[in-house]
Amino acid sequence: MTITSLLASPVKIEQVSSKLLQPIYNGDQPVSTTMSVPLTVFDRLAYDQYVPSLYAYKPPNPSNALLQQGLRRALSEYREWAGRFGRDDDGQTVVLLNDEGLRFIEASADCTLDQAMPFTVPTFLQLSPSFEGVKELALVQVTRFTCGSLVLSFSSNHIVADGVLMSKFMISWAQACRGVEICPRPLHDRNIFVPRNPSNIQFDHRSFEMTKRKLKNDPMMPRYSQDDLVHQVLHCTPEFIAKLKSKASSCFPDVDNGGLRTTYSTFECLVAHLWKVISRVRGLPDSQTTYVKISVNGRRRLSPRIPDEYFGNVVLWAYPETNGKDLTNESLRQTTTKIHEAVAKGLMPLHTDHMTVPSLWPNVEVQSWLGFPFDDIDFGAGKPFTVTPSFDPWEGQIYLVRSVAGDGSIDVHVTLFQQQLALFEQICYNID
Repeated sequence: MTITSLLASPVKIEQVSSKLLQPIYNGDQPVSTTMSVPLTVFDRLAYDQYVPSLYAYKPPNPSNALLQQGLRRALSEYREWAGRFGRDDDGQTVVLLNDEGLRFIEASADCTLDQAMPFTVPTFLQLSPSFEGVKELALVQVTRFTCGSLVLSFSSNHIVADGVLMSKFMISWAQACRGVEICPRPLHDRNIFVPRNPSNIQFDHRSFEMTKRKLKNDPMMPRYSQDDLVHQVLHCTPEFIAKLKSKASSCFPDVDNGGLRTTYSTFECLVAHLWKVISRVRGLPDSQTTYVKISVNGRRRLSPRIPDEYFGNVVLWAYPETNGKDLTNESLRQTTTKIHEAVAKGLMPLHTDHMTVPSLWPNVEVQSWLGFPFDDIDFGAGKPFTVTPSFDPWEGQIYLVRSVAGDGSIDVHVTLFQQQLALFEQICYNID
């Protein structure tokens, strides 16, 4: 088990060039650039922000020209990324399939990749482009290091599609660079979620409901600024995970489980542990209500099931909730049970107001990348040796990322205030 505090000095990264890349189509048949794609209810409720992900590769690596050519081929199947937001005749936001292009940025670093790792917060911010005033729906930055290693940054507007589709796109881009057929191809039929007149119910939503939650400046929240935020990485070994799951499992036969001992998933146990640790680090008052906001891939929850290749958002949320006193005093098993029951009970799409403070206090939010097939993102010289979310500037934000080492370990990426680090490092691996 290792813990990494990303506070060191940043490296210098210089952007060398910036251009728009349009799709390349096979055949002589012209492609219409006047079509548009409507947004579904899931798209409209998604975060209106760009979500960067980083993929690091050791040499030898493909040239920038090959990466661009493969990217243009992949965009012919994922046209939305080359489009722009617009309005339809009813004034509703749509994605215009106008092929204006995806932003492609070439950059260089003044050091080796080993010298730059682990990435500090300033380095994270340099490895992805700025999103201020951006009209493109997706952006790529390729940063090359003096050792021949490179880091690919792919950033996309969450309103267009979710993380599941993002991982599918990265695989397709890699396939195109290797000169193989893009397979499977994305499913573009968003009409499965578009309201009809008269209405035609095709999906069972009985266990789902809409909710709107406001994130506001709580008077009890610590008075820290965005400059105080740090990115923390916990490396959880298979041994630690096994110990955690054993601690969270019930000790007695469960009548509702056929007389067997109740066990919980790795995800549920990790989230319960992190929720307890972060709440303790924050010094959460006994009477303070707190929830953990858990994102779940809705493709497998709706009936009929939505294909994984669906191009769009199908994110649902669960909200296990308790108070500071109970969270502190109850066992890991009791907290894990709360999470398990909240996810099993039912999920809901969510609309969240724009955040005006750099903290989710008193709550936490968890994004799981545990199921993403990063091993398949091979541009011709092998899989990435590191995959990481970029810095997310909200205290209490958590990403779970399965290690590309393939040994069953998990990297937990947590955003905290620097003033919380000492206690967090002291207790983060304590499960006694």
